[in-house]
Amino acid sequence: MLTVTRTDYDRLDVDLSGKLDSVDMATGLDHLIAEAADMKHAKMLYRIKDMEMPSLSALAVEFGHLPSLFGLLGKFDRCAVLASEPWLRTLAEFEGAILPGLQIKAFPPDAEKRAIAWLDAQADDPFDDVPV
Repeated sequence: MLTVTRTDYDRLDVDLSGKLDSVDMATGLDHLIAEAADMKHAKMLYRIKDMEMPSLSALAVEFGHLPSLFGLLGKFDRCAVLASEPWLRTLAEFEGAILPGLQIKAFPPDAEKRAIAWLDAQADDPFDDVPV
């Protein structure tokens, strides 16, 4: 399941769990793109729980949405990723290192308050990596 919730004028929460099929993927990505349409300097809280590999048809849907998804990059300044799997957290931070203009920081699932505090910190705050 892929759900997108706008929690504030400048924040989206994305929840990913289980196995995605093509319908779930299309619905979730369309909702993400629509919710982010008018956002600027936004932030995203991305929760990944019990994720399974998406179906091939879901991956095909995602590839079809790539141009729109790349267009979202300029709308977001920060993304906090909550994931229990260390490899997912590492992958998220790697993506943050290679995507220009988007800071991505990964946290374990029990650190949601810390992740939100990091999202809310000023982008130029030299102490934003200090644990809360």
